Amino acid sequence: MTMAGNLRKVTGLGRVGGLRRVARLARRRARVDLSHPARSPLGSSVVNCVTYRDGVRAPRGGDLVDTVERVRKSGHGFVWLGLHEPTNEEFAGIAELFDLHPLAVEDAVEAHQRPKVERYGETLFAVFKTVCYVEHEELTATSEVVDTGEIMVFVGPDFVITVRHGRHGSLGPLREGLESDPGQLGKGPSAVLHAIADHVVDDYLNVIDAVQEDIDQVETDVFAENGARADPGRIYQLKRELLELKRAVVPLGRPLLDLADRPVRVIDPEIQAYFRDVSDHLLRATEQIASFDELLNSILQAHLAQVTVAQNEDMRKITAWAAVIAVPTMVCGVYGMNFDHMPELHWRFGYPLVIGVISVACWVLYRGFRRNGWL
Repeated sequence: MTMAGNLRKVTGLGRVGGLRRVARLARRRARVDLSHPARSPLGSSVVNCVTYRDGVRAPRGGDLVDTVERVRKSGHGFVWLGLHEPTNEEFAGIAELFDLHPLAVEDAVEAHQRPKVERYGETLFAVFKTVCYVEHEELTATSEVVDTGEIMVFVGPDFVITVRHGRHGSLGPLREGLESDPGQLGKGPSAVLHAIADHVVDDYLNVIDAVQEDIDQVETDVFAENGARADPGRIYQLKRELLELKRAVVPLGRPLLDLADRPVRVIDPEIQAYFRDVSDHLLRATEQIASFDELLNSILQAHLAQVTVAQNEDMRKITAWAAVIAVPTMVCGVYGMNFDHMPELHWRFGYPLVIGVISVACWVLYRGFRRNGWL
């Protein structure tokens, strides 16, 4: 039976013995690296579960319940449990074991939440929007530029639970980086929360740098020689993708300031200074997004102005040629009337004279329009 099957069997709430059996089954399996963007190859939402003491990964022993009980009795270390897109059934037993608030559990399972930080007793619940730049050979009116996901973090005195949604934003490299710095990781669960926040905000800055290249390319195309013929759909697409990025970045400002300034029981006071640094980086990202939005508005207005100028030039050309054509039309219209007595009607050189007059009149009009830039 797969781990997912075992989780579904025991996470109907209330059966700790079932959790013990699931943990034992999981322990018998060969260790697999699950820190990848897709769902766990074991068929479960569980990505990893590690205990840390003094910033060092503790040897794995016993099931999840035993591990949590030992950590709580010793008052030393913490458990980091990583999940990827769990179902209600898979998360129910875990929520009971760690005494998580139902509202936070619902947000973690359903996803599509606004970035926020909430407190439920001694547990802190944080939501981060992750972003990823979608590579493309050429920006079009339908190109996807920014892909978003979510990371929910439950932080308690002796545990960290991360719930990830989306196919990017893997925390495997982050975990390895933290394990290489036992001094920082030894400060407890709040160090993990800071590392996740810093990782997410750094991704914001990387995506912003990539989006800037697309904006520069659009700007170059718009102000090129044939800029009026550039596709305005690309500008609107960039604005839509920038709006999605803005929805991920901007709402996080207030929660980060709260983590940096307000005392929180589960946040180490030394870690709060680090949150101020993350808040500064987020402010930089917010300012860049605002400047990009203004720049795209200016580019769009410039493009529309170019289109208007091009249309005016086309209308001037059409008007000029219509004036040139009006001369022979008028003369031929006059001589097309059925009158016997008309000037030079029966003269031998009447036809060449009329053709000459038409040609000279058209040439004079053409030269005049050409001199004024209409043609």
